[in-house]
Amino acid sequence: EYGVCENLRKLEITGVSCRDVYAKLLHRYRHILGLWQPDIGPYGGLLNVVVDGLFIIGWMYLPPHDPHVDDPMRFKPLFRIHLMERKCATVECMYGHKGPHNGHIQIVKKDEFSTKCNQTDHHRMSGGRQEEFRTWLREEWGRTLEDIFHEHMQELILMKFIYTSQYDNCLTYRRIYLPPSSPDDLIKPGLFKGTYGSHGLEIVMLSFHGKKAKGTKITGDPNIPAGQQTVEIDLAHPLQLPDIENLRDFSELSRIVLEVQEQVRREEQEREHRQEEEDHSQQAASHLAAKPLGAEDAEGEETAAGAEGATQDKAPASQPFVLPMGVISRNEDYPRTCRICFYGTGLIAGHGFTSPERTPGVFVLFDDDRFGFIWLDLKSFSLYSRIKVSFQNAEAPSREAFDEMLKNIQSLAT
Repeated sequence: EYGVCENLRKLEITGVSCRDVYAKLLHRYRHILGLWQPDIGPYGGLLNVVVDGLFIIGWMYLPPHDPHVDDPMRFKPLFRIHLMERKCATVECMYGHKGPHNGHIQIVKKDEFSTKCNQTDHHRMSGGRQEEFRTWLREEWGRTLEDIFHEHMQELILMKFIYTSQYDNCLTYRRIYLPPSSPDDLIKPGLFKGTYGSHGLEIVMLSFHGKKAKGTKITGDPNIPAGQQTVEIDLAHPLQLPDIENLRDFSELSRIVLEVQEQVRREEQEREHRQEEEDHSQQAASHLAAKPLGAEDAEGEETAAGAEGATQDKAPASQPFVLPMGVISRNEDYPRTCRICFYGTGLIAGHGFTSPERTPGVFVLFDDDRFGFIWLDLKSFSLYSRIKVSFQNAEAPSREAFDEMLKNIQSLAT
């Protein structure tokens, strides 16, 4: 059931039976298999707990080095649980560079567990904090501090090292699910790596909710923490980009986006006005009772869907794309053709998630595995690339369970 006992020779050598493996390892720790988000303040993370032979291993998945979004994910073991000749499960911490050492796992409840290291001296280096920082910087960013000339970026990196170092002793994890998919989805939902300016690459979960698509941060930063909804795409409002020459003019793109933003605002006001009239009108209440509930909404959605479908039908299979002059991109190697664009909003905030606000932007679909977002107010562009890893035990038991998970991680971030 869990993919173990495939190598019976290992069991014969260690003297451990399949029954022991199941009872003392798999059954006892079955609740921690799957995907998890560590509680590391605003930074979050992505942990995948899997069965590997006679081991259960917790792998922390890390984005590739900034800004190479198309590179594969990096991963390192944080802990492992195994059953050897003593016939009792042993938990080992894998943090640091001195090899496995004594650790502990506590299953708080079905969707939450914590790890603790009992020998944190194994995490220390002979060169002290400076050597630890240099090593962390090479692993996290693939460069030295001297290679990073931007002073603000240096401050952000040092802040992250100091903050995350506090969690090398004990960590709490909360379960996350991969988003459920539907045949009507624009592309397959899932996890993506995205560029976030001086914060580097972050992991975002793209999910579809009717006429909306949401990008939720699995990893985050001091401005927009993990768990928050970084982008929202309005699939009922596709954008027709100007020709390639006019697209280079930022003011032209801005005009198109702001016109759609005003249209969306008017539609929302009209819906609110209609709702108020229905709530306060006896005649409207009688009328609603006489026809099937939701018929009006369904009609509106059908119209929007039809408009969207017509737009997509008329749109070419691909169209030329270039970033307008003045828009900053960490990765200049973005695709020069796209399939379709939609109006969307992106969440921006000050340090410490102060004064958050949703600002207009453009969602650009390049292909099945890549999309982008132009942040109009920031004059910035984020490029996202799909994480192509087959995660096991990560499917949501139901759509309701997935939606509840999204609410929980956002409320924790707030």
